[in-house]
Amino acid sequence: MLSALAKRAGEGSMNILLVGEESAGAQTLKLLATGDHHLVGVMASPTRKAVGGVTVWRHAEKMGCPTWPTELVKDPGFAEVVRAEKVDILLNVHSLFVIKPEIVAAPRWGSFNLHPGPLPRYAGLNAPSWAIYRGERSHGVTLHRMLAGIDTGPIAYQAMFEIEENDTGLSVSAKCVKFGMELVRQLLNTAEVNPHAIPVIEQDLARREYFGRGTPEDGWLAWSRPARDVFNFVRAADYSPFPSPWRTPRSRMADQEVAFVKAALTGQPCDAPPGIIDQSDGGKVRVASADEWVEVSRLIVNEQYANAAEVLKPGEKLEWNS
Repeated sequence: MLSALAKRAGEGSMNILLVGEESAGAQTLKLLATGDHHLVGVMASPTRKAVGGVTVWRHAEKMGCPTWPTELVKDPGFAEVVRAEKVDILLNVHSLFVIKPEIVAAPRWGSFNLHPGPLPRYAGLNAPSWAIYRGERSHGVTLHRMLAGIDTGPIAYQAMFEIEENDTGLSVSAKCVKFGMELVRQLLNTAEVNPHAIPVIEQDLARREYFGRGTPEDGWLAWSRPARDVFNFVRAADYSPFPSPWRTPRSRMADQEVAFVKAALTGQPCDAPPGIIDQSDGGKVRVASADEWVEVSRLIVNEQYANAAEVLKPGEKLEWNS
């Protein structure tokens, strides 16, 4: 038999406060809007765009949902608003602001963060890109309780999935959103019946790795590395047609800087010096790495997209910072 407290939680809809941005924030907003729970409000940036070029803020306005600027999560006094609105659960989804502890502690059943990485190994920023860059074969998404510190609270739910050969930073991020929505549903379904049944799995912080802002090697693509490393770096930064959170990997050809958006493995061994540009029999551009030729198809030059064959000339050599 459920306790009186749990019964009370299940008798009606719960009050949810969403702090969200980007595609994941927009998808969570849609999930909440079509559910049985009461969306107290949305905290978002009026200018930070989500899918389709529309902000989460604007999505919320169209739904007639109350909105507050995300910056208010830095004001401890906003905890009074959370309590006044009788918020049961706060969901933080891809917002980059650190929420004040007073606000985190204000909801009745807790505050939860949806993180696009498997904690504790991939805490911090741009976890999908780092996982591809490091050659991981799997990745995951984590829904965890919020505590002081970044991505440090106990895990409620986690889902893992494969990283496939054709995955990019964008596609792995999309998988995180897809699997993450299922975790949010699990949380809400459990909390509605018995909030005390929400799992509390302590993180093994000895296994924790934290990734900050910035791109490996400051974005310089070293062709002296194995082809697999080159390929992983390029696809890790590939969020096209959207802007990449990383610097697009780049090299220099003479006095021109060239950034690489699309690359592929050929499996063709090469004995040319790393960075040498060549063409295959099919007219495709390839570049020598430490062990194989890497096929290059899409570039950015002078902030404009370009086909590799229009820019890279056979016999030229790509250079990079040592």
